[in-house]
Amino acid sequence: MNRKSPIWQHPGGKLRELGAETLTDAELLSILIAPGIKGRPAEKIAEEILQRFGGFKGMANQPLGKLLNIKGLGDAKIIRIAAAFEIARRVIHGELK
Repeated sequence: MNRKSPIWQHPGGKLRELGAETLTDAELLSILIAPGIKGRPAEKIAEEILQRFGGFKGMANQPLGKLLNIKGLGDAKIIRIAAAFEIARRVIHGELK
């Protein structure tokens, strides 16, 4: 793989080519909530979410219903976010089997 000129321009491709550690928080979150909606790409929606809640830590402490107030998020995308937070919680607490 040529790491100097990545083939992919979207966050999923960037993750694949360069590794997850190279993505911003907004890029990581945009992968979970993709696709966006007309006129609002997933990355812009992710930036709004992170700004509104002050990052992932702030998001983790909010009821999921608060995410429904963000244009571009519906039940399916919120469920993906909730699942990702639960996986992280289990990893932190050593509950994965």
